[in-house]
Amino acid sequence: MDASKKLVVIGGGAAGFFCAVNAARINPGLKVTLLEKSSKVLSKVKVSGGGRCNVTHAFFDIQELVKHYPRGQNFLKKSFHWFNTIHTIQWFEERGVKLKAEPDGRMFPETDDSQTIINCLLKEADKYRVEVRMNVDVKEILIHGSRFTILESKGNTLEADYVCIACGGGTKSSHFDWLKQLGHSIEEPVPSLFTFNIPNDGVTSLMGLSVEQATIKIQSTKLSETGPVLITHWGLSGPAVLKLSAWGARQLAENNYTFTATVDWLSEYNEHTLRQVWTGLRNQFAAQKMSSKNPFSLPSRLWL
Repeated sequence: MDASKKLVVIGGGAAGFFCAVNAARINPGLKVTLLEKSSKVLSKVKVSGGGRCNVTHAFFDIQELVKHYPRGQNFLKKSFHWFNTIHTIQWFEERGVKLKAEPDGRMFPETDDSQTIINCLLKEADKYRVEVRMNVDVKEILIHGSRFTILESKGNTLEADYVCIACGGGTKSSHFDWLKQLGHSIEEPVPSLFTFNIPNDGVTSLMGLSVEQATIKIQSTKLSETGPVLITHWGLSGPAVLKLSAWGARQLAENNYTFTATVDWLSEYNEHTLRQVWTGLRNQFAAQKMSSKNPFSLPSRLWL
């Protein structure tokens, strides 16, 4: 590639860094500059997975994998044929970072430390001479023929042959006006992957408790997820809740986030089978206090 060609990547998160380091590696003559609005890069990588960084998921069939994404399945299917879970694992292993799979399929670095992933990406950026510039807030992109002019909030400009937008989401479509001016269409953004706030509910007194296999449903909808559910001081969280909010992002927004959620803490039972088991337990432990028995291995405070 012509050494005079320049790529500017806007956004210093996981997507921006991954694009920048691979573009620089594959095209040795390409000058790559990464712009980050804040004073820190990869900040969300640092806190993801509770500070452990869940890098990918141990799911290797593309047809099945895309079914676990609430939106954009057709686009993702094409993308995964180019680069998927197997490629991700190989990419990190080739750079000395081994990933491990947990029983639920989530994959973390063996170190259980997100800094391992951050260090890997920073090392790649340094190795391939990616210029990283922080505190750069992009306000507008202008097109002049086949080139771009990037305008910063401080009045500085930057020329580029290629631009990659990896700046993440915005809370309303007006935040993307600078991209609409380039001819892009923007879907109205709504929150996704959020926890459930349950004001003035006694369940919050059990904050810190979690159940590995609970089923949470949104009443009057088909929305339902099974997996770990965590009780917090504001309501409910955990992977099952986050997945449920992702699948129901637009529907819950239309309802102004006012809804009724039901939690089945014993997802392996339905009402009929639980009644049968309960009858046997009453006979088996008839003379004992229920509080002293916990036949379902629920957290003791939740059982009480």
